[in-house]
Amino acid sequence: MKKKQQRAENRFRKMSTDELAEATAAYGREMVVDGFGPLSPTARTRWEKARRKPGRPRRGKGAKVISVSVEGALLSRSDSLAKHLGLTRAGLIERGLRAVLAAQGKL
Repeated sequence: MKKKQQRAENRFRKMSTDELAEATAAYGREMVVDGFGPLSPTARTRWEKARRKPGRPRRGKGAKVISVSVEGALLSRSDSLAKHLGLTRAGLIERGLRAVLAAQGKL
């Protein structure tokens, strides 16, 4: 981060007074937002997606947040497996619960 800031500072130091005034003119405006128009459909979609709260997608009758105690080494091994399979921890647990229920004929 410091290198990037130093490069910007060096760029401004090398400018003439007129060049510096032109480069920083936008910072003197009171409301930059006034220069924007309505959002395009693509921009609106991106904005709505960014505004949404992150979280697990709702499926079936919705998700429930639970607290479960798991032995540390087992959790570490299962996290490694989830990563290897390209799953989240919740996805691996869901897969395991479905497998156990299916084995018991309860799915």
